[in-house]
Amino acid sequence: MGSDTPKQYQRIGRCTLLEHSVRALMSDPRVARVLIVVAPADPHAAALALPSGVRLAPVGGSSRAESVRNGLRALAGEIDLDDRVLVHDAARPCLSARDLTALIDAVGVHDAGGLLAEPLSDTLKRVDGAAVIETVERTGLWRAQTPQLFPFGILLRALEKCQDLDAITDEAGAVERMGIRPRVVNAIDSNLKVTTPADWPLAEAVLKANGRW
Repeated sequence: MGSDTPKQYQRIGRCTLLEHSVRALMSDPRVARVLIVVAPADPHAAALALPSGVRLAPVGGSSRAESVRNGLRALAGEIDLDDRVLVHDAARPCLSARDLTALIDAVGVHDAGGLLAEPLSDTLKRVDGAAVIETVERTGLWRAQTPQLFPFGILLRALEKCQDLDAITDEAGAVERMGIRPRVVNAIDSNLKVTTPADWPLAEAVLKANGRW
């Protein structure tokens, strides 16, 4: 992002990117608490302005999947196996209350869990170097987002069974390896992931338009 400060701790309006994402996740009253997984030696997290019900867990790993697994382990003595957990990216500050509510309503009662996603609309090309090899059929392809929602016990077991956590790019992928078929819930509102500097003004525009600036 062109800064020495990790993007999740950079300010976007009155809050950091991470604080916006946490507040978005807590917009549904059924979200009882939030655990923020950070690196053990994270020097920035202590300065966050966190609402009640949010706490830090300095148990982050070398990959997304390892961090999620470690966060679930930190909760193991506090919640039941059938309780539902949501995993959300710190870099998705624009999650809307409408989409979050739709996700919980649609898949919260299903043991298979599910995730926010959107169907692909662009033409897809498989490329080798700079050369197009083929056009990929996009029918049935969706772009995965977060939050992703699963029963605590199922998600923890799925991640514990993975011998190659670095290959797991989202929680649904780990659950799918157990033969479970998570459901997708179509994300209606902008839920962009801030990945490059070009995404920053887009996130600002969405937050301003929704009065969350």
